[in-house]
Amino acid sequence: MRLLDDFVDCGVDILNPVQCSAVGMNPEFLKSNYGEKLVFWGGGVNTQNTLPFGSPEEVKAEVLERLRIFAPGGGYVFSGIHNIQQPTPIENILAMFAAVRDFNQEVS
Repeated sequence: MRLLDDFVDCGVDILNPVQCSAVGMNPEFLKSNYGEKLVFWGGGVNTQNTLPFGSPEEVKAEVLERLRIFAPGGGYVFSGIHNIQQPTPIENILAMFAAVRDFNQEVS
């Protein structure tokens, strides 16, 4: 987090991964302070907690919240924070994709 301004000054234009659970990586802060300077790649769902251990409804809610924060104005590539891990239920993966589809249909 402390290096983001330096990264921008050096010409970095994409932040990947966006790990919203890390200290200082609040989605609203990132978008409001760096949304004009960086493309955010990731952060769409917490792949260490919500995706493997949440309910499909919790997954969908988190994905929609992150999309509402990061997507406006462009500069966002939806992805989980990291790779999908074992023992993620298939229902949660499907809920993640359904949430992205639903969000895209809302804004179209």
